[in-house]
Amino acid sequence: MKRFLLLGFIGLFWLSVCSQNKALPPDQLYKELFVDVQLKSVFPDSKTFVDCTPKINPNEIVSQYRLWRKDSVSDESLKQFVNKYFIIPESSSSIYQTGIAETIEMHIIKLWSVLRHEPDKDKAGSSLLPLPYSYIVPGGRFREIYYWDSYFTQLGLKQSGRWQTIEDMVNNFSFLIQTYGHIPNGNRTYYLSRSQPPFFSLMINLLAGKKGDSVFSKYLGSLRKEYDYWMDKTSATKHLVSLPDGSVLNRYYDQDSIPRQESYREDFELSQKEATGADQKNQTGVFFRMCRNLRSGAESGWDFSSRWFADGQHINTIQTIDIIPVDLNGLMYQMELTLAHAYRVAGNKTEYNSFTQKAKARKSAINKYCWNEKGKWYMDYNIALQQQSTEFTIAGISPLFFNIASKKQASEAEKTLKQKFLKSGGVVTTLKNTGQQWDAPNGWAPLQWIAIKGLQNYNLNATAREISKRWTKLNLEVYKRTGKLMEKYNVENTSLEAGGGEYQGQDGFGWTNGVLLKLISLYGK
Repeated sequence: MKRFLLLGFIGLFWLSVCSQNKALPPDQLYKELFVDVQLKSVFPDSKTFVDCTPKINPNEIVSQYRLWRKDSVSDESLKQFVNKYFIIPESSSSIYQTGIAETIEMHIIKLWSVLRHEPDKDKAGSSLLPLPYSYIVPGGRFREIYYWDSYFTQLGLKQSGRWQTIEDMVNNFSFLIQTYGHIPNGNRTYYLSRSQPPFFSLMINLLAGKKGDSVFSKYLGSLRKEYDYWMDKTSATKHLVSLPDGSVLNRYYDQDSIPRQESYREDFELSQKEATGADQKNQTGVFFRMCRNLRSGAESGWDFSSRWFADGQHINTIQTIDIIPVDLNGLMYQMELTLAHAYRVAGNKTEYNSFTQKAKARKSAINKYCWNEKGKWYMDYNIALQQQSTEFTIAGISPLFFNIASKKQASEAEKTLKQKFLKSGGVVTTLKNTGQQWDAPNGWAPLQWIAIKGLQNYNLNATAREISKRWTKLNLEVYKRTGKLMEKYNVENTSLEAGGGEYQGQDGFGWTNGVLLKLISLYGK
């Protein structure tokens, strides 16, 4: 039965096409070679192979593999084949470490150059989507630009006075929108089926703070195109959800339903296990639904968290596409306000009024569907159950960041944050320790900033300062021990490293650097 499922799913897997782009992702380029490499774990990290660059034409590699493969392939001989025909990306973790005698500010300033990529050159067979301007990558296994990471990285670039790099990155995102119709998760072919939390409007506002209102005019077309993508205007992306009272809110919804190419083995094994346990007539549907929910969890940036699990504990119950995330809708609200302002700058009163009303309606819907009066916290909303999620997550503070909460709601949310989320190293992501990286005991730089800035917006400055103090202290202590800045941190036991997830902790690290520099500029060390 398992072999039948494997063959059936692989057959359907090859039929999947990224219609947004002629450049094919690695699974379609390398077919059975891709499947063998990923399922046999030739590399410990599934992302390594999809980032490889072929030495010769991919079609020729596939032909050579079919001649060589025969009936079975040993793990060692398969690895030798890959090394013969591909350039393997280098591990770059050591280049992010410096002597601990160097101040953390100087360390980060040096890292901007290390993390910087010059404009890309098109490489045949590479999964990289070439970008025309320079950009900053997060670091470690993340060798490409990432969408929502980049906004928090830009906070630090601003403090470093690197406005040209900020503008280059905004230009790259505008280029991606104009070329592919949206900003992918990252500039890789295997990321084209999804986006990430849409921070483009905040990047535009950040750049406009330096260059003025001309920025809104320059990027208006791209911002509107991104909005239309999320609102199902350019294609049926299914990000838009209509609620019984006529309100519209958004969810995450990856456009594909196959295992993520960069985590193929992990997704395949989990989805196949669930499918095998289902009724035979439902096995295919279970497999692809599981894959879509995993991919949509990746679109959220919170990959993965009890936030998305039906039982609040186990990833096999993931239900991302059934959840209306409160923070995503805050971002959509911000996008609508930015579009309203951009149309006002352009002198288009009709569109200005339209987007002002859209933002007003969304704000009302967020407060109606997501504010939990009993818990004094903003919650996600489950459209399948037609009720609020029961999972408390730090995303519930995001309406303060977007100025959606009333003063009373903000004051009550501050108390809940202090009671439930504030730990010795900052704010924790969720209240559950499931082994997933977006759960306790981990804290993440972007979520610290959203909480701090949200509290500042309502003059709740003492708590904002306390979060900053604890997070900055933790960052400095880890740096003194290791000479590194990490992707995530253990905020509950600051003597331990953060863990969980599909890969080891990464250092570098773009958004940690950016948020830390911003906090030091506000509160010092």
